[in-house]
Amino acid sequence: MAQKKAAKKTAKKPVKPTPRKSLSGKAAKKGSEAAAGGGLEPDPKRIADLLRRLEAAYPNAKCALHHRNAWELLVATILSAQCTDARVNIVTPSLFKKFPTPAAFAEASLPAIEEEVRSTGFYHNKAKSISGAAKKVVSEFGGKVPDTMEQLLTLPGVARKTANVVLGVAFKKAEGVVVDTHVLRLSYRLGLTRETDAKKVEEDLMRIIPRDHWIAFSHEMIHHGRQICIARKPRCVECSLETLCDAADKTWSSH
Repeated sequence: MAQKKAAKKTAKKPVKPTPRKSLSGKAAKKGSEAAAGGGLEPDPKRIADLLRRLEAAYPNAKCALHHRNAWELLVATILSAQCTDARVNIVTPSLFKKFPTPAAFAEASLPAIEEEVRSTGFYHNKAKSISGAAKKVVSEFGGKVPDTMEQLLTLPGVARKTANVVLGVAFKKAEGVVVDTHVLRLSYRLGLTRETDAKKVEEDLMRIIPRDHWIAFSHEMIHHGRQICIARKPRCVECSLETLCDAADKTWSSH
């Protein structure tokens, strides 16, 4: 009995977490729905408002990967997987100086390419993809990067995201929506999709975003994800999209 009393006396009271500015009432309910894939409905007026705000915030948004042609963009995009664009831009100048054309890459040994791209991570797979893509571009497409989705997807290391980047940036063709980690995360937060798989997210976005906005939309969302809607601590108080967002983990809310 004495032991029980002693244990009771020395037991610490649970510490309540420090509350942060959060949603309450109706907004809190909407926020929880947004986290489950609800939130912003694909209403044309709200989508148009979203697009206007993004364009106003990032009027000159463009691909951050440095390149001079479609081939360099293809290589840079392959290298950008699980790597920052800033790191890729550090690596590519010397890479393209050493191997200036698809033919040069096709003739290069895998170890030689690996050595150049090592700092981008997963360099074995990336070097293999670049080498394979170069050989196919040379042997089947006359040394030029193809400009159709169907043909691009036949190249080693190229999935829809990479193909959409090349088509949109190098050829100005809107065949789909680039869904990188930022676009995927922001689309979910804004309730534009209930999906978490990139392919399904792209399908949802292609249904609700007008085709003539597909290319710009991706660039603007990527810039917004890097500058404002940061994954670990979104800067909601500075966000131009804040009134359109009901995400449960907002750090500040006006509604």
